[in-house]
Amino acid sequence: MKTSPGFLTILLACGAAAGRALRSPAWLGVAGCLLSSVACLLFATSCSNYHLGTGSTAKFTSLYVAPVTSEALIPQARVLVATQVREALIRDGRVTLADSPEHADAVLTLVLATYSRQVVVSKQDDTGLARRFEVTLVARATLVDSRTKQPYFTSRVLEAKRGVFTDSGLVPAEYEGLPLLAEDLANKTVHAVLDTW
Repeated sequence: MKTSPGFLTILLACGAAAGRALRSPAWLGVAGCLLSSVACLLFATSCSNYHLGTGSTAKFTSLYVAPVTSEALIPQARVLVATQVREALIRDGRVTLADSPEHADAVLTLVLATYSRQVVVSKQDDTGLARRFEVTLVARATLVDSRTKQPYFTSRVLEAKRGVFTDSGLVPAEYEGLPLLAEDLANKTVHAVLDTW
């Protein structure tokens, strides 16, 4: 089919007029508003199914945290770790803490297995002395269903590491770093207990 030159002229003239209209400031304002509305609509619908948290639910609703025992030579850590674990479970909110094993769906037992330190950085003026240690606290966790007495897991190894600078002395540095080490171990314990195994 052959087109007439008049039709092409009209088509080109319409295209040119449309191009000038699209470059006008009034059209840019409308286009910007329309584009912003579409972007907001897409953003709102993409976030509509978002939920805070891990999305996993525990197989129990109440938990008893047994007193922490220690095989490691760090006796002051027992109470600190037990407190941090309980606080982390309360903050998480997926289970409630019971005051006795009889009132709980599950029982968590933690044993502090080892505590060690390793030299990471030596002092600049005396390489025989450490400036920074990496301290490691290893615990074994056991989670048991109170009703059936079947374990969810036994002796699961949990490890927390922190760097400790000895500028103020090793003993004060370890003492100050212990709450951070216990908090890290508590967070790993909550993850092991409540997240999907």
